[in-house]
Amino acid sequence: METTDIKSAEMAVGGGATTSEKFSYNDDIVRKFALATLVWGLFAFALGIYVALLLLVPSLSFGIEYLTLGRLRPLHTNAAIFAFAGNGLFAAVYYSTQRLCKARMWSDLLGSLHFWGWQLIILLAVITLPLGMTQGKEYAELEWPIDLLIAVVWILFFGINFFMTLFRRRERHMYVALWFYIATIVTVSFLHLFNNLVVPVMAEGLTEGQTLNIKSYSVYAGVQDAFMQWWYGHNLIAFFLTIPFLGLMYYFLPKAADRPVYSYKLSILHFWSLVFIYIWSGPHHLHYTALPEWASTLGMIFSLMIWIPSWGGMINGLLTLRGAWSKVSTDPVLKFFVVAITVYGMSTFEGPLLSIKSVNALTHYSDWTIAHVHAATLGWNGFLIFGMLYWLLPRIFQTKLYSVKLATWHFWIGTIGIFLYIVPIYVAGITEGLMWRALDSKGGLVYGFMETLQTVIPMYWLRVGGGLLYIAGGLMFAYNYFMTWSTRPAKYEVPVYSAPKLSKEYLDPPAPVSNLTAVLEFAKKLDVWSGLGWHRRWEYLPTRFTSAVILLVVFASLLEIVPMFLIRANVPTIAKVTPYTPLELAGRDIYVAEGCYGCHSQMIRPILSEVKRFGEYSKPGEFTYDHPFQWGSRRVGPDLSREGGGRQSNLWHYQHFVRPQRSTEGSVMPSYNYLAKTKLNFKAIKDRVQAAQWLGAKYDFGLDEVEEHAKKQAQDVAGVLVQQGGPAAQHEMQIMALIAYVQRLGTDISRPDTPLASGDKP
Repeated sequence: METTDIKSAEMAVGGGATTSEKFSYNDDIVRKFALATLVWGLFAFALGIYVALLLLVPSLSFGIEYLTLGRLRPLHTNAAIFAFAGNGLFAAVYYSTQRLCKARMWSDLLGSLHFWGWQLIILLAVITLPLGMTQGKEYAELEWPIDLLIAVVWILFFGINFFMTLFRRRERHMYVALWFYIATIVTVSFLHLFNNLVVPVMAEGLTEGQTLNIKSYSVYAGVQDAFMQWWYGHNLIAFFLTIPFLGLMYYFLPKAADRPVYSYKLSILHFWSLVFIYIWSGPHHLHYTALPEWASTLGMIFSLMIWIPSWGGMINGLLTLRGAWSKVSTDPVLKFFVVAITVYGMSTFEGPLLSIKSVNALTHYSDWTIAHVHAATLGWNGFLIFGMLYWLLPRIFQTKLYSVKLATWHFWIGTIGIFLYIVPIYVAGITEGLMWRALDSKGGLVYGFMETLQTVIPMYWLRVGGGLLYIAGGLMFAYNYFMTWSTRPAKYEVPVYSAPKLSKEYLDPPAPVSNLTAVLEFAKKLDVWSGLGWHRRWEYLPTRFTSAVILLVVFASLLEIVPMFLIRANVPTIAKVTPYTPLELAGRDIYVAEGCYGCHSQMIRPILSEVKRFGEYSKPGEFTYDHPFQWGSRRVGPDLSREGGGRQSNLWHYQHFVRPQRSTEGSVMPSYNYLAKTKLNFKAIKDRVQAAQWLGAKYDFGLDEVEEHAKKQAQDVAGVLVQQGGPAAQHEMQIMALIAYVQRLGTDISRPDTPLASGDKP
């Protein structure tokens, strides 16, 4: 049996049409995306285990620069989000859209280009991120040529194929799942295009002899770049990992339960409120930073508002199971769905909680955020994908699922794995937050930074155990997948359906009339409006519906973005802040390439414990020349905002990069010994300085002097290193640029009132 409301959306005849058309569905594209979901999912899970182990045993990188934590962590997050969740999402969209529209996807060619293009994007990420080619922005690390490819694949291949299918549908009414797909395609397009505006650098690599290089600098800087990044980052979570997966839930949950969606009205309120409110919420990631107070407060307010519509979606999902709860005990598909929706409800309660400033002051930069993100990804996205695929496999392979028992075991082992993963990391996050801010009776810090790190190390080991259980469940799924596939028929049946084409002329149903009497005319109009008949009409008009989504997203975005960029008071300048020298700029690029921002923040919040631990709190004007910003979102190591100016000697930094565990007992930082053995390509710095000039940096020397200027500063840094007892002949090595950059951090505001010339050594 079909679920009542979805059946009507899939099988109803378009009004006014008389000529029937024959069509079939393209399930080959669904099978391809399902297989890619499995392959990349196992890759993402295995890489996650390796990254978790690197945090405990950094020597597991074996001194190979491509295997360090800083380079592989972005690859893990991209693999989990775009490879595993992305391919799973596409499998769901292609399967459900065709049936809800009663139409084959508009173009099989575009579907194939979408599939292979998306796999190429993932493969390029696998190649470039370990090579250190990164924009240095979370969830947006991929460099500009890959960003262009993403835009082409997402908009031209996927977007056009989806919307043309929608316009050529044979079912007049657009079912609720399609609304969420529309919002996803539209909003992700905006997010991707505007956050990834960069100045590309056509230069050689910073490693001598390296001719292949992909590099760019964000057109935004400092405070504005942080704002744009989290406008993108939070809304990527919303519109790539939440909104479309709710569409998936609205289609596959009623199918699996054989029950109609609980409330049509609730789905309408759920959808529009989420689309409007989510887009405002990004600044809550930047509480107590150099971001203007109004922006972070606005982000907090709208984040708190998200809780209501989010739980509306959770309630709509769980109550859809009314009358079908007996099936949950025997059907692993429903087990996965129930846990996924429950985790969604928990995560969308926790998210607004973390956006409250007083709570955020404790949890930000701690592992609490890591636990929050992984609970949602593993429980909500992961389990929803597994449940969907278990339901799909018999249908796309036209056979029975190999083992329901094995799927049930997968569910229980995966659930235990999630629990074992997140609980220790929540404990670690709370422990870090409390220990970092603990002050004694005299106002001094109670715990050192490394003392806190050593306290949470046992929790990190437990996390590895949880991850191993989760990937064990994934391997069970892989076996079940393969065995189900192996019993497929020699040739798939391709059923042919018949349905009338939609008439171009469409008559609206009679306008609803209020049954209220003895009330004001306004009350009657409000009664008619609240009946949502107007929305029912929108559900027949994809152009109007999509336009409304676009207007809502653009309106909400501009109300935050325009003041941030046009009101100068939001980013007050500091005269003493000058551009990075050529060598420092090269060192900063090395810092970004190594992924140091993944463990170190560069943002001291105006919180007493942080000021006592790290130094003077950060000012907005200090980041004028930071393309991109490097504020970070986690502290595995201490904040580096005030690390420069001789706080540590050149020799200490050299030894710390080469043998971190010897200079800092208990450090989990990998060795960067290779930077002391790799020559710096000084010729490649010129093009980077030119890009900095395009972005507003001013230098008192010409581009033809850049190489000479960088070499002179490198010799100065190396000379001081020798004087302090360090090794000689290091002036040509990359580590000199990195030391120069670190020694620059936080020194601008401590300079004399008369600013140094931009080329002078600070």
